[in-house]
Amino acid sequence: MRAITYTEYGTPDSLTLTDVPDPRVGPGEVLIRVRSASVNPVDWKVMGGYLDGLMQVDFPAIPGWDVSGVVEQVGLDTPEYEVGDEVIAYARKDWVQHGTFAELVAAPVRTVARKPKSLDWHQAAGLPLAGLTAYQLLNRLGTSKGETVLVHAAAGGVGLLAVQIARHLGARVIGTASEGNHDFLRELGAEPVTYGDGLVERVRELAPDGVDVVLDLVGGVLETTKAVLAEGGRHGSITDGTVAEAGGLSAWVRPDPSDLQALSDLADAGALTVPVAEVFALEDAAQAYALSQGGHVRGKIAIEVSR
Repeated sequence: MRAITYTEYGTPDSLTLTDVPDPRVGPGEVLIRVRSASVNPVDWKVMGGYLDGLMQVDFPAIPGWDVSGVVEQVGLDTPEYEVGDEVIAYARKDWVQHGTFAELVAAPVRTVARKPKSLDWHQAAGLPLAGLTAYQLLNRLGTSKGETVLVHAAAGGVGLLAVQIARHLGARVIGTASEGNHDFLRELGAEPVTYGDGLVERVRELAPDGVDVVLDLVGGVLETTKAVLAEGGRHGSITDGTVAEAGGLSAWVRPDPSDLQALSDLADAGALTVPVAEVFALEDAAQAYALSQGGHVRGKIAIEVSR
């Protein structure tokens, strides 16, 4: 099969389109014919060696954890799915080697859910990692109806989903973003504020008594978070491990089929959409990585593997 691989840590130029053996399908796994995969910042961070102390990478490695596609084969003792089922997955395993930037990927059923019928292949591929990150963080912080939530980097891949999920939970949402993304956030149901100097004052103008929940999706904002948090408020970060020292939650997303199915159901209920910023061909994965590394992408970056 065709796949994107890299043989050592490096830059996007390290990515190569090559032919590799089809993956084996073990017990409790499904083989997915990949229609689309999604690029996440963690992909190029792993490839760059930034997470070497955290995650095992076996070379040559196929990157990618997000996928949408069709079940082509089921492994032993896998009653959950049948050949032909349309699925999505946050196909993260215990080590990095056989990822989703390939024509086929074997995914444990603990990472898989039904594809939302309301989303196309590229939108669906952008849902798992970012959606689970937002969904799990909001739930772990106990977000509830009537609360005010501040989302740092609300127009990013995780942020735009966090805004929608928080709104579905009945929360009021304030989101930080550049002015060029303010109308976009308003369409998603958030009240936008410009990040940078004076952010604390701008948030306090909207929420004089402080906010109940803060999601840090960018890092470097702990002091701002503490300055706008209401008494008894909760905060968590996906980028800053020091938040635990300040009473916050340092979170790392995990595969969960029930959570992923809940996100799929939200999309089909009309409560969740996944904006796609750009779609690249498989052979252009290096360009997709470079775009993600540049930051300031509004929406998800997809890689079309097959039609």
